[in-house]
Amino acid sequence: MTIIRQVIGAKRHKVLSIAPDDNVYNAIKLMADNNVGSLIVLENEKLVGIITERDYSRKVILKGKSSPKTQVREIMSTQVICVQPDETIRECMAIMTDKRIRHLPVIEDDEVIAVVSIGDLVKSIISDQKFVIEQLEHYITG
Repeated sequence: MTIIRQVIGAKRHKVLSIAPDDNVYNAIKLMADNNVGSLIVLENEKLVGIITERDYSRKVILKGKSSPKTQVREIMSTQVICVQPDETIRECMAIMTDKRIRHLPVIEDDEVIAVVSIGDLVKSIISDQKFVIEQLEHYITG
């Protein structure tokens, strides 16, 4: 079974972060510019939260707040669920399904080394299944 370390090895993206005192407009712009759905929130290089497009839509737009006037800390999720790089894709999918989240920070030695999305995991599962199918077809056809 594929582990997260293999997924992030193939992904090779730097971890995007923002400070809790920054405004939500800058967070959304950073997400849009990098085509991602979440940002890690770091304060003094320590993980203090995560902000997602879902947080923005539910806690800013629907409440009539102003993006430039709202701080990230006001809408970020502080109960951040993280995984280790040696967790399996299956374990991570179970966590995401159970907790109804779409992004998982990957922590190693108290440092965020990556963030995996539900899309990253699905892509990996599809790739694994495609490989197995190809191997079975090759076996059957000799």
